[in-house]
Amino acid sequence: MSATAEPITVRILEREYRVMCAPDQRRELMESALYLDQQMRQVRDGGRISSLDKIAVMCALNMAEELLQLRQQMAERQQKVDKRVSDLANRLDSALAED
Repeated sequence: MSATAEPITVRILEREYRVMCAPDQRRELMESALYLDQQMRQVRDGGRISSLDKIAVMCALNMAEELLQLRQQMAERQQKVDKRVSDLANRLDSALAED
């Protein structure tokens, strides 16, 4: 069970943001903020975009694409696992039926 949320300060592109966070989720929040900061710096340092809003939107789009790709990969892996389990169950049923 999570304890009461407390304010945590994260720094992204030289700006500080205070975010409420449960103590048991602090590490994940800090890692997420670090990842976002790295991604935003990468977009900014690419030189084409300087507006913080546009950098944030480009990062959101990049992360959304990454998320969708990972979801697709997970779905494909799950289908392979389901098929393999089904095949093994059929083989087991066949072997037991022969006895």
